[in-house]
Amino acid sequence: MKQLRRNHGAPKARTTLTLPADSLREAKQIARARKVNLSTVISEALENGLRMHRAAERSQQVLDAYRKAFGRFSDEEMLLLNGIVLESPRKRR
Repeated sequence: MKQLRRNHGAPKARTTLTLPADSLREAKQIARARKVNLSTVISEALENGLRMHRAAERSQQVLDAYRKAFGRFSDEEMLLLNGIVLESPRKRR
């Protein structure tokens, strides 16, 4: 990959991609509608996808930590820990 440097933003790298025809067609339509180049649309889509992937990985790490910390509790104990009322309150006489 050949490195390209611009005055603004992160360094850029040029590469060749093979994309599904329908995805490429849709990206071109978006580029035309927004009056930007195809590279901008694909770059933004990739950045958004990578951001979502990182968020999913972080979520999985939190879930794993939660399971490790609370894995020894029964389902009923977990409901109590989460503040879920198991029985309706009894009316006082």
